[in-house]
Amino acid sequence: MSEEYMEQGCGGDCGGDCGDCGGDCGSCGGSCGSMDMHAPLNAQSKVKKVIGIVSGKGGVGKSLVTSLSAAMMNRRGNSVGILDADMTGPSIPMCFGVHERAKANAFGIIPAESTGGVKLISVNLFLDDETQPVVWRGSIIANTVKQFWTDVVWGDVDYMFVDMPPGTGDVPLTIFQSLPVDGIIVVTSPQDLVSMIVAKAVNMAKMMDIPILGLVENMSYFRCADCGKEHKIYGESNIDAVAAEQGLKVLAKLPIMPDVAAACDAGEIEKIDLPELKELGDVLSAL
Repeated sequence: MSEEYMEQGCGGDCGGDCGDCGGDCGSCGGSCGSMDMHAPLNAQSKVKKVIGIVSGKGGVGKSLVTSLSAAMMNRRGNSVGILDADMTGPSIPMCFGVHERAKANAFGIIPAESTGGVKLISVNLFLDDETQPVVWRGSIIANTVKQFWTDVVWGDVDYMFVDMPPGTGDVPLTIFQSLPVDGIIVVTSPQDLVSMIVAKAVNMAKMMDIPILGLVENMSYFRCADCGKEHKIYGESNIDAVAAEQGLKVLAKLPIMPDVAAACDAGEIEKIDLPELKELGDVLSAL
């Protein structure tokens, strides 16, 4: 076990608190493995399914997939929430056209709601200026993410999507240990380093015993509006081979679509309904 991982909590039978047993889960004689280490959900809330949207690197469209998935499940008649855990790069409110400040009542923080009724919480809702940078240390960011679970009055939510920052650092570790994650979706792009990126995210999920629902490849191709021909802007994809190697499903291959980008910029992501996401929606509905 690496020293770095021990410092963050090993996530093993000791419950992730390596300060008590030194990370040697066979030495303390305790029964931490049977303990529920999840942070308590706000007392006024009930969340049925928690879905993490992860990536091994930034810039692959993780927040886009989060927004599209949430809007899709909302259209299917579900109550949906998004916990924006990407503290230093929050983009979820902008995608949904939400720019209001967060409010609170006696029971906790009240999430904002999109035009379509998707509940949102993001650090941007607490800033005086949306362009203000969040310059916080990792421990503060991780604790804030946890508070978005414990202190927000979510009400009844069928699907909670957690938009995670890229990589395998403090925030993904905190979410995997503190929230009852029912599964993750790994977002990637068609580049040569995709196999390494996917492997990192997949291996962390396996290490934390989190189910992996499948892969979504973003920017897979561009389809010409005039001739209908598909152009592989970022080269030929090897996502199918990577998925087979990891024993996973490819849930969607999303094209490059200027109107989707425009909808995000205009805060109108709920107007986008991509048929390419049907299988992903079916997998989520079956959970």
